[in-house]
Amino acid sequence: MDPAILRDGVIYYLILLGSLSVHEWAHAYTADKLGDHTPRSQGRVTLNPASHIDPIGTVLIPLVMILLNPGFAVFGWGKPVMVNPRNFKKWKRDDIIVSMAGPASNLAICLVTAVVGGILMRFVPDLGDLVGRVLIVNAILIVFNLIPIPPLDGSHVLKHAINMREETYIKLSTYGFIILIVLINLPPFRYAMGIGISLVAGVMAAIAHLIAG
Repeated sequence: MDPAILRDGVIYYLILLGSLSVHEWAHAYTADKLGDHTPRSQGRVTLNPASHIDPIGTVLIPLVMILLNPGFAVFGWGKPVMVNPRNFKKWKRDDIIVSMAGPASNLAICLVTAVVGGILMRFVPDLGDLVGRVLIVNAILIVFNLIPIPPLDGSHVLKHAINMREETYIKLSTYGFIILIVLINLPPFRYAMGIGISLVAGVMAAIAHLIAG
């Protein structure tokens, strides 16, 4: 493999690892603040990547993409944060808040990157490439996690919006990964995902370049 391509893959992987750690920490921290201390008891209220690594989603899938699909933004996921909604005061509302904390944290990363990156690009224009990579990885995490299919974050919103029975949700979760694999291979779905990712990353890049002047 071309060393330059490998270097780019490693950079994407490090960005992904950091972004996933913040994403999972946000779930854990929010649940803890809302009264469920399950994540804290499991050592998840931390930004330490080691606490959030999923062998498949954080290691295997990203590394396979780096080696077999160079040039594409690395994708993956972290170890799910275990939450007990019974510990929440308003379990439906709080379950949605905890679920949305993950994508919200990636949006926050985008905003901070756009603002701080834009300021730094005034003095170091070459940082634009790194800023763009951070934005695209987090845009992917935002859009993908909003898909309303278990175990993704958006599924919790759908579950409460239509008052889905817990038993039904659990059964649906057993097929969630298969459903996602099928959807990802459908051109219309990929096109819609691409539009969403481009919109988020494009807006944030525009903010960065506006600040950079």
